[in-house]
Amino acid sequence: MSLTGKNAVVTGGAKGIGGASCKALYREGANVVILDIDLQGEELAEELGGRAFFLRCDVSKEAEVRDAMAKAVEAFGDLDILVNNAGIQRYSTVTETTEAEWDLVMNVNLKSAFLCAKHAIPSMQKKGKGVVINVSSVQAFITQNNVAPYTTSKTAMLGLTRSIAVDYAPHIRSVAVCPGTVDTPMLRDALQLSPDPESVFKECEDMHLAKRVALPEEVAELIAFLASDKAPFITGQAIRIDGGLGLRVAGSKRD
Repeated sequence: MSLTGKNAVVTGGAKGIGGASCKALYREGANVVILDIDLQGEELAEELGGRAFFLRCDVSKEAEVRDAMAKAVEAFGDLDILVNNAGIQRYSTVTETTEAEWDLVMNVNLKSAFLCAKHAIPSMQKKGKGVVINVSSVQAFITQNNVAPYTTSKTAMLGLTRSIAVDYAPHIRSVAVCPGTVDTPMLRDALQLSPDPESVFKECEDMHLAKRVALPEEVAELIAFLASDKAPFITGQAIRIDGGLGLRVAGSKRD
């Protein structure tokens, strides 16, 4: 699964699934550009070594995205891999969500993927080959209560993935990765909203047939595979990596 000589950009790359993806891509030989507003990305770049660097970038703003992609190309050459991983979670229903909250979630989760693809794909076209991986969610297929903006944004990413795959075939692939619950800082922050975080975490584990939540590294391994030449015939698809979340109908278990 060698990615030697490939140039990758990972959004939300400072930690969580993004950080694990940076490590996996780097391990396989890729040059990695870490985009994030979290300065923890600097520490990760130093940890990885000379084939990685960090750019502070608000990926919901086109001017910053355009500048970041130009700097990535200047540093390593034209791009091969884009991982659109940046994302946030907000908990509310449609009637409870403010316009500002809706716009924030859509801008970070969805608009950012559009902007990064817009400014990365022309560089891929110069090389005649590339892949855009959008980190969506199992909640593009099923959903829980009180996550209307998040579910909407992650579902829309599947449409964006299909559009990129169709519009830029056969040279550029696009794939959506749809994780179940993953043990990331975003999950841990969400758990703190509960009066009993340990109990809620146990509920998260029990929802999955695997009886646990995923590690960021497990999702990152799938991303690295999809970014590689081992997956040349996979495009336009939404691939669930969810430990069986949502497969069982409630009440169907037999003692």
